[in-house]
Amino acid sequence: MMRAGHFKQSYPELVAFTDSTAVKVWTGILLLACLALPAVAGPYFLTLATTILITAIGVVGLNLLTGVCGLISLGQAGFLAIGAYTAGIVAVDYSLSIVPGMICGGLFAALLSLLVGVPSLRLKGLYLAITTLAFTVIATHTILNLDWLTRGSAGLFLPAPTIFGFPLATKAAFYYFSLVMAVLFVVAAMNIMRSRVGRAFAAIRDHDTAAEMMGINQVSYKLMAFAISAFFTGAAGALGAYQVRYINVDSFALLVSIEALAMIIVGGLGSIAGAILGTIFMSLLPEVTRWLFDMLGSGLTEVFSTRALEVRGLLYGIVIVVVLRVQPDGLMGLWRDAKRLWSNWPFRY
Repeated sequence: MMRAGHFKQSYPELVAFTDSTAVKVWTGILLLACLALPAVAGPYFLTLATTILITAIGVVGLNLLTGVCGLISLGQAGFLAIGAYTAGIVAVDYSLSIVPGMICGGLFAALLSLLVGVPSLRLKGLYLAITTLAFTVIATHTILNLDWLTRGSAGLFLPAPTIFGFPLATKAAFYYFSLVMAVLFVVAAMNIMRSRVGRAFAAIRDHDTAAEMMGINQVSYKLMAFAISAFFTGAAGALGAYQVRYINVDSFALLVSIEALAMIIVGGLGSIAGAILGTIFMSLLPEVTRWLFDMLGSGLTEVFSTRALEVRGLLYGIVIVVVLRVQPDGLMGLWRDAKRLWSNWPFRY
């Protein structure tokens, strides 16, 4: 029988995350691999995997704002700093554990996001990006000058993380906690995209004037997009602060915002799977490059060691240009093209 299309026949099918058996199987395999990783990975790679999980939380939040709602933001570094310092302050001064610290960091970042969200009601594109960039500069300078609260340029040391009185003393324990947090935030983002809020975000991205004519309140939904994205990013900043247990304002430079934007561009705007793939790809890119430099000679290794920040920025710039030129839909677009080619072969369409 010829295929007549893809359609839903019941409400449970409409609200299901996926109706693909292959997606369910591969998702289960991925989760099992993540659970087994500490048994086979060394301390370095386990730390790298934890960093990828934490980064994915913030990138998924940025994807909701930029990829789904269409509001360009370069303020991720500022929200990360706010979340990290909020968690550090409540941990050091008020002895709160990691979960309340993440909640406080996310909520305070969401509250301050309204300062950026209000200008977004009239600004678009490059002008909005510059506004969010200015917020990052203001946030980092404010943190630096509040010596009595943030310890200024000396930075802030965090205590060992605990959850319900149990210490997350080992790298494996912290990895598993980060994995649980990443899964929870990804599931939350998937539910947001499937809700009326996510559909309103997509309508504003596609054509904000038409969306307003259809009854979508742009004021509330744009502010909501900034708040949700900032909550994700602030929580990721808090979790990252507990991972390194020392935070300094120098860790939240502009390059951090550019990295986050590069991740959703490379992975595919508007796709949660694309945000995760982009995070993994861009996080492993410097490691793979360093490995190649080691193979090619000691001279290149020395360049990578002494000019790591410049090399990293150059790599990100090249990848963004190549992806936008060759595959604007990112890795998810490449995957869709591969599936279409497989389904339609030997025909192109």
